[in-house]
Amino acid sequence: MDILQHLSVKPKRWLITGCAGFIGSNLLETLLKANQIVVGLDNFATGHQRNLDEVQQLVSPQQWANFSFFNADIRTLADCQLACSGVDYVLHQAALGSVPRSINDPITTNDTNISGFLNMLVAARDAGVKRFVYAASSSTYGDHPALPKMEANIGKPLSPYAVTKYVNELYADVFSRCYGFHSIGLRYFNVFGPRQDPNGAYAAVIPKWTAAMIANQAVVINGDGETSRDFCFIANAVQANIRAALANIEQSDVFNVALGDRTTLNELFNAIKQGLADNNVAYDQAPQYGDFRAGDVRHSQADISKARETLGYDPFYRIHDGIKLAMPWYIQQR
Repeated sequence: MDILQHLSVKPKRWLITGCAGFIGSNLLETLLKANQIVVGLDNFATGHQRNLDEVQQLVSPQQWANFSFFNADIRTLADCQLACSGVDYVLHQAALGSVPRSINDPITTNDTNISGFLNMLVAARDAGVKRFVYAASSSTYGDHPALPKMEANIGKPLSPYAVTKYVNELYADVFSRCYGFHSIGLRYFNVFGPRQDPNGAYAAVIPKWTAAMIANQAVVINGDGETSRDFCFIANAVQANIRAALANIEQSDVFNVALGDRTTLNELFNAIKQGLADNNVAYDQAPQYGDFRAGDVRHSQADISKARETLGYDPFYRIHDGIKLAMPWYIQQR
């Protein structure tokens, strides 16, 4: 990545919240390999020490020495202030994801995703960071029917989680207007890849299905399997974060981070099955079909032209590329 070569020449100090999570740990790995100085914050609510341990094995001892970690909580302002001290760029990934989790426990989702987000905005503003990049969500599009999804056109939220991510965008815009503190929100569309947790009630579809197939267990598809999503490999999301942090933009804004494509759940099932077969893992069960999941949209596909034109975002990895790269990691975890 050309921007990483540029970074290596002049190392900066980065803060990654949620650094022990899926996206956060991939950001950590990329930045350390580019010889950046990285501060990490996580409370292990959904992240894992094993992700940090894996990153340590993938970078040099000298690069790992550039990493300092805070076991802390974004719901505590003092923790956020300490982590933001002396930081050039913030990549705010810490949040409680999952639509079903938010429906089951809206209060904790709100506390983390809204109160925690506000704490981080205040701390980053007061610390004078150069850019605040945060994980927004495609759930913000809600019930707006048009495809592909364009940043300016959103509907009503369909879950407490979607409400929290929309409020993040509102706060970011207000901080830009009131304080001149500019943020960039990245509306992720179904990011997947290595270190995405396959376990737990709220596991994302690709790691959950992959783990089930490896264990030769049944795969349950919600609905008829024709629900579609814009699946985005993790390397594309990492690229978007770094480009957003370095972008010359003097206002708050939001950008879709996706492929600009659609894959149905039935197509995804077959793609994972083939990806495992290519790695000598056979799966011969047919999928089972269950009820549609509450709070889910039927179809999702992003228009990524704004991110391409403004950030220089170029999602090199297509869904089959990502599955090919991710499958060996999941097989190693069994």
